[in-house]
Amino acid sequence: MQIKKPRYGDPLDVRVERLNSDGEAVGRVELDSGAYKVFVERALPGEWVRTSVIRRRRAQLDVRAVAVLEPSAERVPARCVHFGVCGGCRFQDLAYAAQLRAKRAWVAELFERAAVPVEQLDEVAACDQPWRYRNKMDFTFGARRWVARDEPPDAEAGFALGLHPREQHSKVLSIEACEIQFAAGDGILRSARELARAHGLSAWDVRSHEGLLRHLVLRTSRASGEILVQLTTSAAAQDELAPFVRELLAAHPEITTFVQAVSTRLAAVAGGEQEILWSGAGTIRERLAGLWFEISAGAFFQTNTAQAERLVEFALEELAPAQHERVLDLYCGAGAFSLPLARRAREVLGVELVEHAVVNARRNAELNGVTNASFVCGDAAQWLGAERCASFDALLVDPPRAGVHKDALAVLAQARARRLVYVSCNPKSAAQDCALLAASGWRVVRARPVDLFPHTPHVECVLTLERRP
Repeated sequence: MQIKKPRYGDPLDVRVERLNSDGEAVGRVELDSGAYKVFVERALPGEWVRTSVIRRRRAQLDVRAVAVLEPSAERVPARCVHFGVCGGCRFQDLAYAAQLRAKRAWVAELFERAAVPVEQLDEVAACDQPWRYRNKMDFTFGARRWVARDEPPDAEAGFALGLHPREQHSKVLSIEACEIQFAAGDGILRSARELARAHGLSAWDVRSHEGLLRHLVLRTSRASGEILVQLTTSAAAQDELAPFVRELLAAHPEITTFVQAVSTRLAAVAGGEQEILWSGAGTIRERLAGLWFEISAGAFFQTNTAQAERLVEFALEELAPAQHERVLDLYCGAGAFSLPLARRAREVLGVELVEHAVVNARRNAELNGVTNASFVCGDAAQWLGAERCASFDALLVDPPRAGVHKDALAVLAQARARRLVYVSCNPKSAAQDCALLAASGWRVVRARPVDLFPHTPHVECVLTLERRP
């Protein structure tokens, strides 16, 4: 089907070639007006699809698949009834083995693009249980419910509790169950929505900045079975909330602690400036790498405990600290890497910007009787200097998605440690950081990808760097 200059709504048949490092399906078409790279919504590699043009950007087209003419042999039925609307789990219809191959290819692509050789790129470490793997879910209350096309025209478009539709952050898709969260969370989610409606509690409106209920965070522990519920609100409103909290706890005795976070900020984050403890200790306990960790409502902890074990295992294997060595752990969080490392090294120092996480790390060290790990609250970019860095034999960094701050990276680039292990949650920023390190004499000797988030375009990676001889 040949058309000159594609416009919105034009039909176009496309062969999907691959998934790129952003998880987008990509193909190419030759038209009278030239060659176009095509980004296809809701299609898989190898498929021949009939699409509708959404937008044109010079030599690129965004299109939406409307019919699959030749399906991929790796297409599978999506498990979730909300698939295609919900903004998460976009690869539910792609066989899991194919997801893993794609993620390994993304890591390779990004490092090749950054001109950083990787001497050994492992296969992606698969998740043994690619469903119900999340120990934490953050659900959103909203005053603007996503109304599906098959709903009646007069369907209520108000109160909702669930997740955002793709690229629709002002609306909320009310869901009954989430196939990747821990099973007990589904019932708590449904009860919270029903009780909030029954008690006339208002949902937050992101446009008017009005409404009481903002987020519902559910956390559990694989080891202890404890469940923490965090309700984020725009005001304390304890008298108004009391019946809701009381009835939710009565309906779900499996909830071991209930915390309210009060946030007056406009940002859509689950944390708050004030914390109110309604029930329990305010924390749950999880076991990782043979150690116990105390997790508070606002603490960062990997949301896939089983795969977090793999991350720690790989990091320990790659860093392999000797008993006489000092190890620096930048962006240490609550000590998930620091404490296991301390069992093998002479001393571990963790540096973390978030004060709450540092408190957690120190508490976790006490909980496990670890006396050779200490923690500093500070900005890595400001704290780290050449003199401080020189006193450590081995380095571990686990930065946020944006990567290591450029000032800290400049110091690491000149470090004389025998080995640097970079734990990445974003291979794109990791590849860029490794390019700078490589320019200063480091080489990437091994990359070990780990799939913490099946059915999503995310992939973690443990990168091992050594100085060139």
